[in-house]
Order: sequence, then structure tokens, then C-alpha cells
Amino acid sequence: MARYTGPDCRLCRREGMKLFLKGTKCFSEKCPFERRPFPPGQHGRAQRKLTEYGLRLREKQRAKRIYGVLERQFRRYFEIASKGRGVTGERLLQLLETRLDNVVYRLGWALSRAQARQIVSHGKIAVNGKRVNIPSYNLKPGDVVELLDKDLIPVQEAISVFGNKSVPAWLELDRENLRGKVLRLPKREEIDTPVQEQLIVEFYSR
Repeated sequence: MARYTGPDCRLCRREGMKLFLKGTKCFSEKCPFERRPFPPGQHGRAQRKLTEYGLRLREKQRAKRIYGVLERQFRRYFEIASKGRGVTGERLLQLLETRLDNVVYRLGWALSRAQARQIVSHGKIAVNGKRVNIPSYNLKPGDVVELLDKDLIPVQEAISVFGNKSVPAWLELDRENLRGKVLRLPKREEIDTPVQEQLIVEFYSR
């Protein structure tokens, strides 16, 4: 299973914003982005004006890094979105949002999407009663997601941090039984990911 293995905080600095890839560390004084809010590297402090291509590239890279997806898989998502009905950019975000690891994160069972990916990979999640260990598994409206190991320490930590934080309107959460349900596909206004999806569409359509 391919995945990024470099320093996560370097990605936040490169994108010029917090991507919240490290859980509670992102909210603490130890966050490297707080101390060095400029791109990494020898010329990180230099002021550069991005070209139109550069703006589109950065938007695509930001979306990839937020959801923890590599280039080949991200492009496949775009191809699926472009062939489907509706607005391509919105459809792309819906595909990313309904990934199993992202839904686990949205339900408040993990401090970051990377942690959610690990929980799924270790076989701690069931979909419609069947164990699923594929983080990229795309959920459909009506699918029920359940935590198999309800005493899992990372999950309990996440629940204590997020508390009674509300889940997105397109999801339903049973806090007592640690069970969630996908009610429908998310609308664009319900997706708080800080990306301009139209720039991503323009990048791949050039």
C-alpha cells in the first residue's frame, strides 16, 4: 500500500497553511508551522509570484495532502468524477469525502486522517457488518460504519478531544454504540476542506 512517509509538518509549510495532519500537535505550541510559517528549503523565505499553472498545481497538491492520497489514485478519482453526472469538482470532493478513512475521521474516531487510515488498515472497522481494512473504500448512502474495538486507545483519545463535536449533516453518529451511517452524499457547502476544486479541474483539463 503506497503512502507518503516523509515529515507531515513539512507539507503544511509547503502549502502555506495548517493541513491538520498530526492531530493534537497541530493545536499545540510544538506545531512547526507556528514557528516557521514559510515553505521549507533554502529559498523558503523568498517571495515568489506563482504563475497560473503554479496556482492550479498548488491547489491540486493541497487537496492530495489533506486527504492523504498519492498522484495516481488522485488522478483516478478525477477521471471517475469527470465521467459522472454533476459538477466535476464537487463530484471529486464527494469521492474523497466518502473514503472510509475520511468518514472515520469525520465521525470523530481519529485525531487525523492518517490515524484513521491506520485504524482501518488494522481491521478495526466494519462496514454493513463486514470487516473492511481498505482505507480508500468508498462508502455509499445507507452504508453503516461500526468500530469493532470500542476500547481502542487512539479512538478513546480522539473522542475525549473532540467531545460532543457535531458531525457533518450527511453523516449520522450513534455515540453510545460507536456506529455511524452515511445518510447521503455531501453537498459542496457541507465540505469544509479549504480547496478551490475548480482550479484542480483546470489543472487536469489543460
